Amino acid sequence: MPATPDSPAFASVDDVTERFAAHGYIADRRLATTVYLQTRLDKPLLLEGPAGVGKTELAKTLAAATGRRLLRLQCYEGQDESRALYEWDYGKQLLYTQMLREKIGDLTADAPDLASAVHRIEEQDSVFFSDRFLAPRPLLDAVRGEQPAVLLIDEVDRADEALEAVLLECLAEYQVSVPEIGTYTATIPPYVVLTSNNTRDLSAALKRRCLHLFLDYPDAERELEIVRAKDTGLPEAAARHLVDVVRGLRELPLRKSPSISETVDWARTLAVLGVDELDPAILADTANVVLKYERDLHRALDVLPRLVDPNRTLPGPGHHHDGHHHDHGHHHGPGHAEPEEPDGRAVRAAMDRQGRHDEGYYGAPGAGPAHRATTGTGQGARSFAAVARRRTD
Repeated sequence: MPATPDSPAFASVDDVTERFAAHGYIADRRLATTVYLQTRLDKPLLLEGPAGVGKTELAKTLAAATGRRLLRLQCYEGQDESRALYEWDYGKQLLYTQMLREKIGDLTADAPDLASAVHRIEEQDSVFFSDRFLAPRPLLDAVRGEQPAVLLIDEVDRADEALEAVLLECLAEYQVSVPEIGTYTATIPPYVVLTSNNTRDLSAALKRRCLHLFLDYPDAERELEIVRAKDTGLPEAAARHLVDVVRGLRELPLRKSPSISETVDWARTLAVLGVDELDPAILADTANVVLKYERDLHRALDVLPRLVDPNRTLPGPGHHHDGHHHDHGHHHGPGHAEPEEPDGRAVRAAMDRQGRHDEGYYGAPGAGPAHRATTGTGQGARSFAAVARRRTD
């Protein structure tokens, strides 16, 4: 049953786990504890981690489990505060001005001079800058709305730092200031969930106002439980085998590792094809469900036989598709060795390192030409190295 404004959303940590599971979201103990504390302490929750591990889905499930409406602010580069807070409905203001033209004329008809007429019109500003003409965006809607809400601020790391500053008042006090009207304060504080894919470091001021939780890829048993909960239709043994294959793919130095939602999509794909038992051929034919870059796909095809069954192999590089020959490998002369790729786990750990965005980009402190020319082992470096090899081959 949804909680009322005067009662807690969840009775206990176990209640969080059970109600989330009823909506298809499998939460471990740490996640359930954090959500429970969020609802009892009325603090925003900041979720960080790789894309596709269930951050956005958590906010949706929180809204469904508590019976609150979901308000979503999707962040992007260059977003200004008017798209997050509110806008004035200028079209409506202009329409009202046209309709009230005669009244405005009557108001200024006996004004002795232009200055007096302007002064009389200024005194009516409150008529045109009022709630009637205010178009609320997600932040203001969450604060002044009469019904309790879950406010999802999605991918806040994509927004500019200026928008972070705008968020601080809302996150700390659950209020929004409109200079022409005043300050709106939430009667029923919204549950606020912020998500970040770690494309840049967030400010300490923003993090200080939030509970923090890092969501990573789950262990094998929990991921299998998630696949089961989504009712994909794939048999139990095949689903367990598929989870092991996906976890093996995540160990590769891929540009984008398969997400949990993509594991579910792959399971549904195989179920639609009537697969009861996994083999390298069917996985190779459907690997594009979870691998969205050509280079990642080629690398995965080389290891799928080993991940599925060491005794079976796929066709090697240069196999034929529809009568056309495709050579996926790079041919090098004698003594020319392929550069060794970094370990996938090490790459992802380097991407999550604090302060990694302060190194090597144009305009960073101390980032001279020599520094900017140095490539590391992150995604950008691997992409650059791949382009360089293609140009020299």
